[in-house]
Amino acid sequence: MHVYFSGIGGAGIGPLALIAKQAGYEVSGSDASDSSYLKYLIGQGISDIHVGQTAEKLAEVHARKPIDWFVYSSALPKTDPNHPELVYVKENAIRISKRDEFLNQILTDKRLKLIAVAGTHGKTTTTAMAVWLFKQLGVPVSYSLGAKISYGEMGEYTPGSEYFIYEADEYDHNFLAFHPYMSLITGIDWDHPDVYPSCEEYYKAFKDFIGQSEHAALWQSDVQRLKHTPTDHQMVLSEDDPQINSLLRLPGLVNRRDAWIAANGLWPILNKPAAELAEKLNKFPGLARRWEEISPHIYSDYAHTPGKIRGALQLAHEVASDNVVVVYEGLHNLRQHFIKDELKDLFDNVKQLYIVPSYLAREDPNLPTLSPADIKNLLSEKAQAKTTAAELDESLQQKIKDHTAKGDTVLCLSAGGAGSLDEWLRQNF
Repeated sequence: MHVYFSGIGGAGIGPLALIAKQAGYEVSGSDASDSSYLKYLIGQGISDIHVGQTAEKLAEVHARKPIDWFVYSSALPKTDPNHPELVYVKENAIRISKRDEFLNQILTDKRLKLIAVAGTHGKTTTTAMAVWLFKQLGVPVSYSLGAKISYGEMGEYTPGSEYFIYEADEYDHNFLAFHPYMSLITGIDWDHPDVYPSCEEYYKAFKDFIGQSEHAALWQSDVQRLKHTPTDHQMVLSEDDPQINSLLRLPGLVNRRDAWIAANGLWPILNKPAAELAEKLNKFPGLARRWEEISPHIYSDYAHTPGKIRGALQLAHEVASDNVVVVYEGLHNLRQHFIKDELKDLFDNVKQLYIVPSYLAREDPNLPTLSPADIKNLLSEKAQAKTTAAELDESLQQKIKDHTAKGDTVLCLSAGGAGSLDEWLRQNF
């Protein structure tokens, strides 16, 4: 089967393309722009990749070897409903779907049981922790996650594996395409208002997802939030369990809680006590863009919702006490409008805050773009007094260097991707 992946350089599509290649499918694809990850995929044997997403390029690939399945990201039709690749495959009667439908095909073809990790926050870290546990125990596993790790690929198919671990994204209702054997629910807090206009709709999607999972592990607070009645096949954990801090030594309460739900949710599968799995997770090496040290005392973190930001700040203060400086790049202008009331007190306890322009993608053209100065004005007086509206330039670079020279820890909350604060950090430090 020849599968073509549109947006193959993306964090969701790219690993799936690699998995498909390893699983024996013929793979080709395209992306709007070149990247180091495209070069990496080519090095992994996916040689038929081109930059520039046009009908002409797609037709050339189809002429060389007919495409059986066209897989695209949720962002593609939202960005351009008449995208030339979408128009071409529809006109030529090529099978088309988002990545979830194709992944289900792999699960069926390879007879894999799905371990899904879902939640507003913590799902990438928890997915990576689950993969770490399987690898540490020498249990064959296939998986896909949305960040780079030091102990494997972002996506991997292992012949002979019984389980597939997947970071199940709620955006565009993607996770509802699956019926997992086990679901780990890492924490729920209304997000993606462009897809879920109300928190009730968001909560309902998670209730449906939990309902279609054979087994699940989730927090007591989410049970209450969803007004959910747990079944005998659902494990309910307390965020206040003293073992979280007594057994786990990872920095950051968010990381310790992620580890705890992974250890408890997976012990019936791995047949090891949760305490033993927790001890193995104390050696978890972390992953890219989650409290990732770019340079001494300079960290990049993907936290972009209020809950995630609070978790990243707690971790930073745990490590650096009061010497925490933050550079904030909002992810999406739409989200800054959505969370503006919660931004008010979010940064009250940092030593210094620099706000750079938000990373724009999938935006509502009817919403005014909030500038760094606009976001600063949303903050409390206490936070405004130590906040600077900034740009990604030499001035900010020097300020960061000055802070680290004085012993401060600089936490950079960044969207990631081309042109982002995260990319700028890697280029300049």
